[in-house]
Amino acid sequence: MLKPNPLLPVVVLAALFTALFHHQSLGLNLFLFESLFMIWIMVSGQFRWKGFLPVILGSGLLLSAIFTLITHSVFVYILNIGSLFLFTGLLIYQEARSVLTSAGLAFMNLILAQARLLNTISTARMRNRNVGNYLKRGSIFLIPLLIIMVFVMIYRISNPVFDRVVGNLAETIGNALNSLFENVDFMILLTFFFGVLVSSFLLLRDQFKALINNDISFSDDLIRKRKAIVRFTRFNALKNEIRAAVFLVLMLNVILLVLNGIDIYWVWFNFEWQGQYLKQFVHEGTWFLILSILISIAIVLYFFRANINFYSRNKTLKILSYIWLFQNGILAVSVAIRNFWYIYYYALAYKRIGVIIFLMMTVFFLYSVYVKVRKQKTSMYLLRTNALFLYCLLLVSSLFNWDSIIARYNFSHADRSFLHLNFLVMLSDKTLPVLDVPVETLKQMDAVQTKQFPMDTDRNGRSVLLTPDEYHTRIEIRKSEFIKRWESMGFLSWNLPEYLAYRRLKQ
Repeated sequence: MLKPNPLLPVVVLAALFTALFHHQSLGLNLFLFESLFMIWIMVSGQFRWKGFLPVILGSGLLLSAIFTLITHSVFVYILNIGSLFLFTGLLIYQEARSVLTSAGLAFMNLILAQARLLNTISTARMRNRNVGNYLKRGSIFLIPLLIIMVFVMIYRISNPVFDRVVGNLAETIGNALNSLFENVDFMILLTFFFGVLVSSFLLLRDQFKALINNDISFSDDLIRKRKAIVRFTRFNALKNEIRAAVFLVLMLNVILLVLNGIDIYWVWFNFEWQGQYLKQFVHEGTWFLILSILISIAIVLYFFRANINFYSRNKTLKILSYIWLFQNGILAVSVAIRNFWYIYYYALAYKRIGVIIFLMMTVFFLYSVYVKVRKQKTSMYLLRTNALFLYCLLLVSSLFNWDSIIARYNFSHADRSFLHLNFLVMLSDKTLPVLDVPVETLKQMDAVQTKQFPMDTDRNGRSVLLTPDEYHTRIEIRKSEFIKRWESMGFLSWNLPEYLAYRRLKQ
């Protein structure tokens, strides 16, 4: 029985990739490509909807693929490509217990798959000989050709007549090649080449045993390692470490208690906005939170390592650690309230939404450390659970049409929040119907804005903010360009939000 040639599926999938993506924008083509790939691997028995991680990553890939058509944002496309990356790693080893294992296998496969592709091509038969033999024969002439080119360059520099002869010859050859290939679309060759790389990554999957063995061997639960002889000095050192840890965490709790008390009084209940710009107000708290959380996690993980988890007199340290983690949670709430005031007075923007997502991840991270200490879990448990939660959080966050949400919110709250027209005019084309506000309405909003917010000026005292007329003109230009672009696109670039925007603008 003949062994199937692995090169054939790669070429077929690369040809499909070329047909879908050549001279097309991302849209329906990506959904079709990933749907056909999913159908193929399920029909061929390469994937089973069995187990927690396969269901999560398989559903994540399908969901993100669908929402590339529904939301059509850079965020969802990044998550979709990331989901396909993780899913390919899962196909290599479907019993993986962590998305980190899948990510590691996928990363290694980026290299191993291309090496396997080259090996497959070199061992392919042509006229009863391996292609590799022809490549080796061709490579024999590579060094002589390089030497010849070096000497031609030297002779051209040293002899003007020889330089003109070679120049004329090169021009003649160049013109002939241009005439020969003037009707050749090199972009289709480039698209096919990229399709081959993608297809080999998806289909020529190789296992990396070291990562798989690590995934099999790691445990979520700490195991006490008993020693045959427990020396008095070792026991005394453990007691001293506990005392030092209790003193450190106690003092850190006191310091953080003072800080949280100030934030609760000033930020939670007595904040007064006096026209100041709140960017520093939020960002300082966010960076402090990041630093505090990292240090907190490092301290807790250091003290609750190995057998100290099983020490009978660690109860005080555990309680203080729980309080420390809880206080860091209070700090996260303080940053959330700072961000709320920032949004309240300066409206929505990408980074302010990013702060919300980051805080959600932070709170879960603190909770997972609490579980690790309370239930005597390993550091690998922290990495596994937080990596999976981060993936799910980013996946869900990518499903929202944030551009439209930002535009609608900012215009509807222009009576109290800063309306940054310079920012809004740069939002994606799918929001153009929302951004298309009558100039009279914009001028009414601008009158309110001028009273509430100071005018930003450059060194010459000129405003750096768009006027209502300037904003309206730029939106009109963008509308015209978008309609022309949409009408010239092929159906493979279709997506729902831009289609709806086109219909509304045409009406």
